[in-house]
Amino acid sequence: MPETKLLPVHDLAADRESLETAAQILREGGLVAIPTETVYGLAANALDSDAVRRIYEAKGRPSDNPLIVHIAEVEDARALATEFPPAAQTLAEAFWPGPLTMILPKSGLVPDQTSGGLSTVAIRMPSHPVARELIRLCGLPLAAPSANLSGYPSPTTAQHCIRDLNGRVEGIIVGEDCGVGVESTVISLVGERPRILRPGAITPEMISQALGEEVELDPAVTQELKSGAVAASPGMKYKHYSPRADVILVEGSWDFFQRYVEENAGERSAAMVFDGEACRLELPALEYGPREDSAAQAREIFSALRRMDDMAEQEVFVRCPSREGVGLAVYNRLIRAAGFDLVRQKALVLGLTGQTGAGKSTLSRYFADMGFGVVDADQISRLVTQPGSEALLQIASCFGPGMLTPDGGLDRRKMGALVFSDPAELKALTDLLNPFILEETRRQIELASDGHDYVLLDAPTLLESGGEVFCSQVAVVTAPAPLRLERIMLRDGLDEYAARQRMEAQPPEQFYLERGDYHLVNDGGEAQLLAQARAVAEDFILKGTV
Repeated sequence: MPETKLLPVHDLAADRESLETAAQILREGGLVAIPTETVYGLAANALDSDAVRRIYEAKGRPSDNPLIVHIAEVEDARALATEFPPAAQTLAEAFWPGPLTMILPKSGLVPDQTSGGLSTVAIRMPSHPVARELIRLCGLPLAAPSANLSGYPSPTTAQHCIRDLNGRVEGIIVGEDCGVGVESTVISLVGERPRILRPGAITPEMISQALGEEVELDPAVTQELKSGAVAASPGMKYKHYSPRADVILVEGSWDFFQRYVEENAGERSAAMVFDGEACRLELPALEYGPREDSAAQAREIFSALRRMDDMAEQEVFVRCPSREGVGLAVYNRLIRAAGFDLVRQKALVLGLTGQTGAGKSTLSRYFADMGFGVVDADQISRLVTQPGSEALLQIASCFGPGMLTPDGGLDRRKMGALVFSDPAELKALTDLLNPFILEETRRQIELASDGHDYVLLDAPTLLESGGEVFCSQVAVVTAPAPLRLERIMLRDGLDEYAARQRMEAQPPEQFYLERGDYHLVNDGGEAQLLAQARAVAEDFILKGTV
């Protein structure tokens, strides 16, 4: 077993001796763990079959899993590939140096050991200054898969490398933590159309924009590679990125996640959730970034998975990220860490909210026509306050029997006049009704899930009441105040003063915009509103099926 030298490099000039030592190790056929902007890589001379073979041995990596060759200049790629097509030049100009790997036909310089026996080679130019300077010092292209034991979460710190590889390699450069946090995007330029084989920080949208054409997404990005299929890229064929604990990826709303965990957790279970959610669970939990910030999740995901092993848990339930932008890369790593064990909510729920008079009812009809099951919170409110209900009895006790009609129902006009003229009374009514409404909402969503893959929850106070816990995403509809006023007066038979009271009782428009995933504007154009609804529905469905 080799003695592992720890080589501190925090400054290219001040730590030149460490860089020279690392370069010498690599020129002599040794292995060095090096920092890149994505994750730490385990580097060896890409043109030396014996050195590359040692990478597989040190990691315990299957030899048919191809390696990525790292270069310092674009000209280096032309020597490693028999073709460097215009698309490659365009992507190099747009994203190199950076976290993008291109698969091209390989030249005779690249041994089969490096390419996993394939006729192609994966090439990238890292942007990390230490990695690029080391490549220049060596005068060699470097094969460098992630510097971890095969199958284990990729390393984003030098300490991760030391933990996995101390005594297995000749050197580990001790530098800064990696900024991106997930491996590079891999795109194949061999074939009729560019095809993404592994997602990363360079998203499909960014590549499509650079090339001026749509790029394909390989099915293996989100699905298990079929038995016997050849892996054209690292990270496609085997279970990857997994801690010792069993990973169970759970897709759906917070309410679904929380209930699933409570029903299935054992004595040694833990959870990985978004920021601010750990305190809402009774079992040990780690947070791996804000729900809406996929780039932050990417930086944290591997460290969080590794910390799970420090907690010595047997299984970990993980909140499923968005599949949009960099979120697709985070999802790809998690679904592989889970061995494709995905628990999905029976129907994904899209919340719809906004100020009164904005047009939620019209949008509900549109979504119903597009195949969504619809749950109407206004109808739920009427259901839980029907004559003889517990909620209605509490209303009579709190606000007086005068709030009931002669037949024992709720006098909604009288109640509305009271609560919309007094914020304290409105809060009292909301606090009283919310538990009843939320429980009935859960039941109605489950009923609507029968026969529907997607459900719309139309709720005026979705965000204020906490109803967003049922939703995977939230759509907000807004409209100009004069239009809203006109609609409320016509819809509810109110005079202008009463209508304005209802408008002023709600939070300002910005409250909704800051909390919504989608924003629709209903300014009176029915065709335009329908087009917006279709775009939201298509995007929501796409995120649930990619």
